[in-house]
Amino acid sequence: MVALVIVAHSAKLAEGVKELAEQMVRGRVPIFAAGGLDEHTLGTNVDRICQALEMALAQADEVLVLMDLGSAVMGAQMAIEMLAPEVRPRIRLSQAPLVEGAIVAAVEASIGKTATEIEASAVEACRMPKVPQGG
Repeated sequence: MVALVIVAHSAKLAEGVKELAEQMVRGRVPIFAAGGLDEHTLGTNVDRICQALEMALAQADEVLVLMDLGSAVMGAQMAIEMLAPEVRPRIRLSQAPLVEGAIVAAVEASIGKTATEIEASAVEACRMPKVPQGG
């Protein structure tokens, strides 16, 4: 099983993306949010990310991390380095867009795909049309 970790600069954004993805899979995929420095301050918190990763690792064989912007990536990388070396290979950072990627990743995880397969599908989410041709 693959768990998802959503890392964003806003706790509300991370929780919102988590909520949306959870609606798509109705509890079949463990999804964790790590957003903001705290509940009210924008930024990324390495300790919060590390806790989310630990919870995800406890419930899944692999973890896919979806992030919003630059320091979220750096924070996720730092959090991974804080974990035991033997669990690090079970975590994959995603290039996917945050919202669309999280939804696609959740659906793909719910049908038993591997983290590699999920990542490939989630990255392709950036090509999903939002507006009809000529709209």
